[in-house]
Amino acid sequence: MYNLIGEYDVRLDDKNRLRMPGSLVKQIGEDIRLGLVINRGTEKCLNLYPQKLWDWKSGIVNKLNLHIPENKEFARYFYRGATPVELDSSSRILLPKLLLEHADIQQDIVINVFGSEIEIWSRKAYENLIANEPKNAVQLAQKIFAQNVVG
Repeated sequence: MYNLIGEYDVRLDDKNRLRMPGSLVKQIGEDIRLGLVINRGTEKCLNLYPQKLWDWKSGIVNKLNLHIPENKEFARYFYRGATPVELDSSSRILLPKLLLEHADIQQDIVINVFGSEIEIWSRKAYENLIANEPKNAVQLAQKIFAQNVVG
């Protein structure tokens, strides 16, 4: 749906507002006017979704049979903390306190962006993530690219 890229160092202001990097706003394009949704990530981070992407993902979750315990558990997890946010006139979004606590975010943030994923990490957690990258990264790359080579 999107082909976003980037890694951004950002700092929250005193009111827990995050200024969206201009190049990320530009990559999202006109869709940013529709709003954004933020929620807990599957790791110790937050996920930020352009509204169109949120609608697509939540549409999949909404089709789950919630009488199946695993589906209900996932739906609860997926929607926990989901909050609509909009850019203010200074391209800032307000991050909810409960979400900040979930991701252990104080002030220093790294926004990691790839494909359709926009992850918001505390700087410390992101540095730990990078320090613990897979030891078999070369083999993973060979496997992934070998499976998807065209021609």
